Amino acid sequence: MVMNRNLDTSLIRAFVTVAGTGNMTIAADRLGLTQGAVSQQIRRLEETLQCTLFDRSQRGLKLTRQGELLMEPARRLLEVNDEIWTEMSAPSIRGEVRLGIPHDLVTTYLPLALDGFVAANPNIEVTLITGASPELRADLAKGSIDVAIAEEPLGDTQGEMLGVERLLWVGRRSGAAHGKRPLPLSMVAEDCAFRQPVVDALRSQDIAWRSVFENGTIEATMTTVRSDLAVTVSLASVVPDDLDVLGRDQGLPELPSFAVNMYVGDPDGNSAARELARHLREGVRRQHRRSA
Repeated sequence: MVMNRNLDTSLIRAFVTVAGTGNMTIAADRLGLTQGAVSQQIRRLEETLQCTLFDRSQRGLKLTRQGELLMEPARRLLEVNDEIWTEMSAPSIRGEVRLGIPHDLVTTYLPLALDGFVAANPNIEVTLITGASPELRADLAKGSIDVAIAEEPLGDTQGEMLGVERLLWVGRRSGAAHGKRPLPLSMVAEDCAFRQPVVDALRSQDIAWRSVFENGTIEATMTTVRSDLAVTVSLASVVPDDLDVLGRDQGLPELPSFAVNMYVGDPDGNSAARELARHLREGVRRQHRRSA
């Protein structure tokens, strides 16, 4: 006779959160627990599965081979668990949610947030606001928007990291703008999150530059690039197919990677914002699984 054995989803959630952050303290903060409680949950899961899930060293936590094998099915288990709770216990949510998103992420992250959300939540009114990441963070602080997606340099931020992407130079295919000095540079807005890192990278290589276009739309910016009036920068996932990625071979400095972070203004008081954030989080996870 085969006995049924059940996993404790709270232990699985602790494992996935620790693995995702690589830090017990940060994981504890996200789970609303003490570091000791999370550490105990990991030990209990290791005892249940009779294996070691993390290599622990002074450099931090790293998944063992067994931990890597557990990661994907653990995520699927939590997704199914959360879907069941949402469908069976959550009341119909009513209200309004204002989502702020950078111009260049509208075609990539917005579908992840809204795909199926409107149909599943017919009583939630969604308003979309686009802008530069610093502007969206300021709007969130003022209460003008409820959920913000922001592009930010990798580092110690308070947002929930949805992904990490390389920042790349982009120019016209077989164009010549990248070879001009001062370098003609086209940016969507003066307060664009990419501006200062780009300027710092150019200064580090003593490359003079000039601004060709600012305070326009992403479409207008890309038009200046397609016309070979200037070069611009873009996250790797949103580089237009008809433009070239430029780099050291074209005499341009390497650029830093950026995090795509999510901020929720009042998750306890706005259930519509909390639901949209959950939907976006799960959409990102599904995309990562498909691309893995």
